[in-house]
Amino acid sequence: MTAKTPPTPPFRDPHLPFAKRIDDLLTRLTLDEKVSFLHQFAPAVDRLGIAAFRTGQEALHGVAWMGPATVFPQAVGLGATWNTELVRRVGEAVSKEVRAMRARDDRVGLNVWAPTVNLLRHPLWGRNEEGYSEDPRLTSAIATAYTRGLRGDHPVYWRTAPVLKHWLAHNNETDRATSSSSVRPRVLHEYDLRAFRETVEAGAVAGVMPAYNLVNGRPNHVSPYLREHLRTWTDEDLLVCSDAGAPSNLVDHEHYFDTHEEATAAALLAGVDSFTDHGTDGSQITARIRGALEQGLLTEADIDTAVRRQLSVRFRLGEFDPHDDPYRGTAEFDTPAHRALAQEAAEQAVVLLKNDDSLLPLASDTRLAVVGLLADECKLDWYSGTLIHRSTPLEGLYERFGAERVEFAEGVDRVRLRLADGTFLHVPPATEAADEVRGAVGALDPALLAGRTDLPPLTADATGTEFALVDWGEGVLTLRAPDGRYLSVADDGFVRAAADQPGGWVVQETFRLEPHDNGHLLRHLGSGRHVSVAADGVRVAAENASLFELIIVERGADAVARVAAAADAVLVVAGNDPHINGRETEDRTTLALPPHQERLLRAARAANPRTVLALTSAYPYAVDVARLPAVLWTAHGGQAAGTALARVLAGDVSPAGRLPQTWYAADADLPGLLDYDVLGARQTYLYFEGIPLFPFGHGLSYASFSYADLTTEVTDGTLRVSFTVANTGDVTADEVVQLYTRAVEPSSVRPRRELLAHRRLTLAPGERAGTDFEVPLSAFAFWDVAGDGWRLEQGPYEVLVGASSEDVRLRTTLVLDGERTAPRPVAGRGLDAAGFDEQSGIAIVDRTKSEGDAVTPEGEGPGELVYRNCDFGQGTTEVTARVSGTGTLELTLDGGPPLALLALTEPTADPYTYISLTAGIAAEGVHDVRLALRGPLRLAHVGFSG
Repeated sequence: MTAKTPPTPPFRDPHLPFAKRIDDLLTRLTLDEKVSFLHQFAPAVDRLGIAAFRTGQEALHGVAWMGPATVFPQAVGLGATWNTELVRRVGEAVSKEVRAMRARDDRVGLNVWAPTVNLLRHPLWGRNEEGYSEDPRLTSAIATAYTRGLRGDHPVYWRTAPVLKHWLAHNNETDRATSSSSVRPRVLHEYDLRAFRETVEAGAVAGVMPAYNLVNGRPNHVSPYLREHLRTWTDEDLLVCSDAGAPSNLVDHEHYFDTHEEATAAALLAGVDSFTDHGTDGSQITARIRGALEQGLLTEADIDTAVRRQLSVRFRLGEFDPHDDPYRGTAEFDTPAHRALAQEAAEQAVVLLKNDDSLLPLASDTRLAVVGLLADECKLDWYSGTLIHRSTPLEGLYERFGAERVEFAEGVDRVRLRLADGTFLHVPPATEAADEVRGAVGALDPALLAGRTDLPPLTADATGTEFALVDWGEGVLTLRAPDGRYLSVADDGFVRAAADQPGGWVVQETFRLEPHDNGHLLRHLGSGRHVSVAADGVRVAAENASLFELIIVERGADAVARVAAAADAVLVVAGNDPHINGRETEDRTTLALPPHQERLLRAARAANPRTVLALTSAYPYAVDVARLPAVLWTAHGGQAAGTALARVLAGDVSPAGRLPQTWYAADADLPGLLDYDVLGARQTYLYFEGIPLFPFGHGLSYASFSYADLTTEVTDGTLRVSFTVANTGDVTADEVVQLYTRAVEPSSVRPRRELLAHRRLTLAPGERAGTDFEVPLSAFAFWDVAGDGWRLEQGPYEVLVGASSEDVRLRTTLVLDGERTAPRPVAGRGLDAAGFDEQSGIAIVDRTKSEGDAVTPEGEGPGELVYRNCDFGQGTTEVTARVSGTGTLELTLDGGPPLALLALTEPTADPYTYISLTAGIAAEGVHDVRLALRGPLRLAHVGFSG
């Protein structure tokens, strides 16, 4: 007899809907198997033929951490292209390389953690390089394009499954795991949520990752916003993946919960579906979940909900239908098309900030001095792949202008370090050591990559070694040996010339010279220890620090001045190393260019007035450009950065990048790094009232453009804007047309300008193009705290068309129908404390651990709240405040004398235990309500009655 073939289980039947297949699979998995799926590294279930799966593959601007891959410009550079179609193609190329790399290395995951849609609210944020823009609409447009490329265009199966980072209001590395972003309702809805919402609603997002920080006193990993907002924006099952170590932070650092079982249960119930903690070891997370089940904090149904969301992503990735997966055979990796796309993206990311007297483009016979610390560098960041191809500005200019016409001076200070006994630090030869590039092999967690120990440690001898010293700002130094390797410290504590570049989670290649007696101590910043010369070699040690005399052999500024004086024009390439002074875990402290680079710039300009500054950086700088005829900016542009910059300088490509964020003129223009109230603090181009160094959307061209024929029409809830743009120059070039609006007579503070739409056009000389935008009238609405919802306010609105937020070429005013402004009815509803119109010295905090907001004074001083146009009707006689903690609440109307003083003298049991305080008042009609809070008092609500 022939054994019967067992029937195909429904979860393996490709003809059934995914939902039914997942239902079937959930019934076949044991509870322990389902629990095991909740860790980032979900194990295989061999009895069902289910493979292991991991969430998380970094792919911000190319496949990261897994070895060589095509490296595209940093995300902020992609944002600077303002080109959604280009970014979609970049996402498509990255996802194809993910698939191709996975085919030969199953460590490569298909659940990609990209893009980052955090808004670039504050330019000192260390991770500025990871975002696209300070504007939510531009961010969502670029992010949507990238996710569509990552997802692929098949109606059922996804090439990769993108997860958006980092939910929510996350723009500081300083105390990032314990700080709370105070986000008022208007900022929450009009700013921080908007970028996520519009990207999710576009339909190519598989999930989100909560950020380390807290919002309004509550950790993002237990945020009710995941349920109240995120999951309402789509019918898809979204997979919420925790950030690395964040589940443990809920107890260990934030102390928000007493036990890990309680914390893990709260996170899962809030919507976290996959826990990234303890590396590849899932035992601790699964033990916590089992403990939560035993304590009744979770049910199996709760586990099923989270596992369902993960399985939904796995089914969409074709895991259970290998024969139907259209992307299974994808093999496109480092193709000519991908290389060309990397160059195109790098070219489109270049922003021409200034070009007096048309100094640029440079004539082909120009004798060019190329100087600066980044002139011969192709820098990578923490989320880059390993370079297969590499192009520095110097290499690109050699190729474009000819090596015989280009002179180079890096501008490093050439130094020796002399010891008290007269000997010098010396790098011994290492002729047999193999070349090694950091990250070339790939690692699931590159933070664990160790430094090299196969090279000999430094020693001391009579002649010593001449080092290239760079001060990257704030006294942070790197020292490079003549063979190009940086001094670095490995786990054994010895100092070696061992690193191809500074890098790593804890950078081991940075030092600081500390004055001591008549010399300097050399502190290694990665370990915090001083350098000590011992008999067995140079090491870092807790004691016996060596004293050094710094011998300057040549100052970099002198070398720069020499080559600059002999050239027709000078290119100064300045900027940052993405691993130093501004990166993940470290915010910047200033907008200023580091003093070392300022000296080089001044030396070049003094020697040659035809000096061009090319800033290559992950963030804006405040630079004095008054005496510079030409300035460009580009983010670190990936593998083709040098070629791209050279082609722009030569005029082969007309620059058309646009600034994705405001460049402020000075540190004094910036609010505090932890001040997330963009409205109250007048942050970003939306509200900033000063004069920027360069405005949002700014960028020049080698061509000129005229705008004409503006018309507007409102029909069926949509505004249609039409106009024409013409290239009036003599070269083919791109123009980025930008559409803004401004409420003319708003009832509350509204943006000075607000981007509605944009488009990047390519026009030949003399070519004219008609341009149309259709904008839903809902785009003109704002979040009305009085009504706790969106409101399109009736009245006049300016429609502005131009080349930047400040370069407006066409304008008109139209009157929109909408809701009239009405007083806030407080007699019945009262006031939610966080629904204020204005505040001073106030922080928003969690009303309970699971939902709601309250307010409290920030710091030791008093706090004040203002609620405008409050209608008390025919009159009220009593005020009731829901409060916790201890302190006083004073109520006044229209700035008059106090009407009521409510005091909580005995502290409540905890911050979440509220009581009601009442007092008599006499109020009628419409007034502005002012509340003054003193002491550690939490206010949740104020009611009026009588």
